[in-house]
Amino acid sequence: MGRTSKDKRDIYYRLAKEQGWRARSAFKLLQLDAHFSLFTNVTRVVDLCAAPGSWSQVLAQKCPAARIVAVDLQLMAPLDGVVQLQGDITKLTTARSVVECCGGPADLVVCDGAPDVTGLHDMDEYVQGQLLLAALNITTHVLRPGGSFVAKIFRGPDADILLTQLRLFFDAVFCAKPASSRNSSLEAFVVCRGYAPPAGYEPTTLTKFIEDGFRFTDTTDSMHGRLVPFVACGDLAGYDSDKTYSLDEHYVWTDPLQPPTIPPYKAALARKRKEL
Repeated sequence: MGRTSKDKRDIYYRLAKEQGWRARSAFKLLQLDAHFSLFTNVTRVVDLCAAPGSWSQVLAQKCPAARIVAVDLQLMAPLDGVVQLQGDITKLTTARSVVECCGGPADLVVCDGAPDVTGLHDMDEYVQGQLLLAALNITTHVLRPGGSFVAKIFRGPDADILLTQLRLFFDAVFCAKPASSRNSSLEAFVVCRGYAPPAGYEPTTLTKFIEDGFRFTDTTDSMHGRLVPFVACGDLAGYDSDKTYSLDEHYVWTDPLQPPTIPPYKAALARKRKEL
């Protein structure tokens, strides 16, 4: 989410089309893996808010022997090696379906989900925070002890509270900025390693924290004072996502790999027109 609008067709947009990725965000996960080795010894992976599927593409390529489950409210074009599950990540039934599809707890959960931004930055950051906590909540149901969790975060006023909350559930938490993420964007990614929830924690209790508007009701030392390091990842000497590059003489235009999906409201509008 950037604070100013700009042409979105940058070098990573073009590279994604040339290499067959469904979105430029594929490079963000590739760069995160290059720095943190996320895919080592991974046999079960869950991709939350997966549509249009670029992160699932990366997982299928980098973890060909793994069981990959992609979850989203929207339908997504099929991908070889990926099991698709249409569901709401805030629902317990979805969590149970994910574990069933995986054949057991996951080694890695990733989430590149983001809200439809309004341009009201405080609102967008708040909604993204809610989405991150919803992703964490389902992760506590489906992730094995010692597993890893990666999700998008907007570095707004509430980011420290979110990072502190994550630090309670994982041995190590990093806030990472891939090179393919624009400098003008508040977007970053939390990389959480070593899932180890507090003793006696029940996954459903996180719902209360979400409903209370990110307010801690317990102010013990275990809740505070944990620093989360910020790291830059990706080849910093490589392409700059905020720079304009000239097209080489052999550049060939290609259409989007996956055409836009039909929005849910389109059918409703068609029915309304018939009624009128």
